[in-house]
Amino acid sequence: MRRHFQCTEPRRQHHISFERRWMDSGGEGISGIEGNLPLPREDLLPSQYFLGIEGSANKVGVGIVKYKLERGALAAVKHMARTKWNDREEDQYIILANPRKTYIPPPGQGFLPRDTAWHHQQHIVGLIQLALAEAEVTSDQVTCICVTKGPGMGGPLRSCAVAARVLARLWKKPIVPVNHCVAHVEMGRVATKAADPVVLYVSGGNTQVIAYSMRRYRIFGETIDIAVGNCLDRFARLLNLSNDPSPGYNIEQLAKKGRQYVALPYVVKGMDVSFAGLLSFIEKEGLVKLESNMCTAADLCFSLQETIFAMLVEITERAMAHCGQRQVLIVGGVGCNRRLQEMMEAMADERGGSVCAMDHRYCIDNGGMIAQAGAFAHQYGASFALSDTACTQRFRTDAVEVLWRP
Repeated sequence: MRRHFQCTEPRRQHHISFERRWMDSGGEGISGIEGNLPLPREDLLPSQYFLGIEGSANKVGVGIVKYKLERGALAAVKHMARTKWNDREEDQYIILANPRKTYIPPPGQGFLPRDTAWHHQQHIVGLIQLALAEAEVTSDQVTCICVTKGPGMGGPLRSCAVAARVLARLWKKPIVPVNHCVAHVEMGRVATKAADPVVLYVSGGNTQVIAYSMRRYRIFGETIDIAVGNCLDRFARLLNLSNDPSPGYNIEQLAKKGRQYVALPYVVKGMDVSFAGLLSFIEKEGLVKLESNMCTAADLCFSLQETIFAMLVEITERAMAHCGQRQVLIVGGVGCNRRLQEMMEAMADERGGSVCAMDHRYCIDNGGMIAQAGAFAHQYGASFALSDTACTQRFRTDAVEVLWRP
């Protein structure tokens, strides 16, 4: 069944806990198994605070994550000679603050890099101050600064990178550049407690089916042209739908009123998908039907969702079959769509599997996910010079060595 991450803590603090299990390995080291999250270094403080800055697209966010580790727990586990899994208290990653701002252009328009960068520059300082105040954390308590390196839009990325570098120099803290795609995956794994799922990453700039293997998140399938979120956004502009809170959300709401399915191109090529031709078709043929009163705008939204989501479910199922996995994790902004979750759940149920999904707090771009991925890298020995934080608009998911997974 679908598992939605529910927050039961006060609004300011969101506890994301996961259970770990260990086994003794004959003195050759202990590795965490449950959730594939290995043990942190023993020289870590009982609590660490990570500040993450995200600004790869039209959202700018600052998150502060606290990692709470029980002192002495690792030593106790290492001295336990067991032949089976050992349970212990949960370590916790706690999101203390996660404010963000969204650049919303007028209906019928997209967000330009220059305007979006200016928006981020106007809000980043206030968001940092707000996050520190909400988390009740001082700059001295911050362990390191984490920032999105890419992929994303050049102007917005650089605006946030400059802010992160200034903080690192001003506060004399280490800085960790983070892959935006990997951050989505890690936030999803921790939030939903998904151990080793096949991941469907769907957003405005990326569409990928991912599975982990040999310290890399391997891409099994992806879009060969535009991303699924970009396809939805451009169609929303064609219908002059509002960009508030997002074009995809407004398409989802309008699609619920659709009653007629309009046949659209279904383009799956092996493990890859294509949305550009589908978008061109609906922009031309769909509008002709709309103007001729052969269908409604709701029918077109309904048909577009059903077609592209079916394509995504198909390639995800193939990846599950190839990897022998029964669990799917959906991440990225489009992952909030309930219809996509329902279709994926129907497929997973047929395979005896499950779907792990989140709501808008963690699917949509946020600083907390950057802090989360940066925390993992920092805890397992990754170190970077200031020059390593140079932004790149093209940064493949499989280009990152995932140090924290066995």
